[in-house]
Amino acid sequence: MAEEVLIPSPKKITSHLTGSLLAVAFLTSFGSSMLYGYNLAVVNSPAIYIKDFYNKTVLSRNGTGLSGETLTVMYSLTVSVFAVGGLIGSLVVGMLVTHFGRKGTVVNTAVLVFIAGALMGFSRICGSPEMIIIGRFITGIHSGISLSVVPMYLGEIAPKNLRGFLGLVPSIFIGTGVFSAQILGLHELLGKEEHWPLFLSVVVVPTFIQLILLPWFPESPRYLLIEKNNVHATITALKWYRTRCNIQAEIEEMQEEQRSLSSVETLSVLKLLQDETVRWQVLTVVVINIGMQLSGIDAIWFYTNDIFENAGIPPPEIPYTTAGTGIIEIIAGLIGCFTIEKLGRRSLMIGGFTMMSICSAGITLALLLETRLSFMRYVSVCCVVGIIAGFCIGPGKFCESDTNLLRQSVARYLFMDRFIHEGTTAPSV
Repeated sequence: MAEEVLIPSPKKITSHLTGSLLAVAFLTSFGSSMLYGYNLAVVNSPAIYIKDFYNKTVLSRNGTGLSGETLTVMYSLTVSVFAVGGLIGSLVVGMLVTHFGRKGTVVNTAVLVFIAGALMGFSRICGSPEMIIIGRFITGIHSGISLSVVPMYLGEIAPKNLRGFLGLVPSIFIGTGVFSAQILGLHELLGKEEHWPLFLSVVVVPTFIQLILLPWFPESPRYLLIEKNNVHATITALKWYRTRCNIQAEIEEMQEEQRSLSSVETLSVLKLLQDETVRWQVLTVVVINIGMQLSGIDAIWFYTNDIFENAGIPPPEIPYTTAGTGIIEIIAGLIGCFTIEKLGRRSLMIGGFTMMSICSAGITLALLLETRLSFMRYVSVCCVVGIIAGFCIGPGKFCESDTNLLRQSVARYLFMDRFIHEGTTAPSV
């Protein structure tokens, strides 16, 4: 069996999208990536109820309630501890994917979601604000791991001609997670006071579905061959994800990479920074992530409600308008997903940054002139939509799509910075 795949074959490796590839992309993104988007937005709607719970709990314990400043600090901790957990998760993912594998890491870390969901779901019954904070911290760890390992897994199981497409599926589900939290947080659904513990803990549902179905699919072929040296398992995995005619070329490519890495140790972060052979790739990653950090998307997400209020939208309708921005995120993500292979990553990033720059200038001008020109309020709304769309089409998709930027031995570090960027948005949502 192993010998038959070593017959010389064309070097060009292409394949059609198979049901197995699509199923794994949806399962991993649905049960992992979507939770990151959900947890970013889930604390917005029940904020007033969570603060009231904190105040009543402290009052019952100490006989005195919390001051406004202390309550704000406590709630801010609840929101921002998610990013702290994410940072920790992104730092340990390299060790996890080496020990458990790509799929194994996704499956084994699912237990974190169940622990966090139980803590947050039973926090009111137990009268413990600490359970919410710890639960948010644990969901942050899971999100930090997921944002790194899911694009890595999909990038390794996908053929080269589909890596851009499949690499953007997690981003679409992140937007779907944000939108789901915005919709479920409406008063007609789980936005009532008695429902907020359920609202926080509903994350266990997609993870449970993922945990039932994902173990039936194979591990990453590249991991099985390059790191585990298991040729037969690699062939079996490739037969799941490919048409038979493409297996030979991919095995040869991976074996060639395995031979080139046999005498080279896996690089640490410090050695990666010192390695001249990947200096430009690392510089590209750093510059683009700095650009995303300075793009202003955090401020837009934070002040969206204020901008909509200034635009004259009635306060009861603002949650529905904000949910509309979630739809824009999904649509923009789909546009990027279906055009990335045709237009290329560079074009999408340049286009996205350009769109964000124009809209940022527009919103600045609109905010300055809205007291003089009434129509400028609506320009503000359009610019908010434009900034979000530009980010989701281009810059926001970079880390998921560029899985070929570094060789296998250092590719994991391309994903480890994912939460370092994304996680910093959590305190501002």
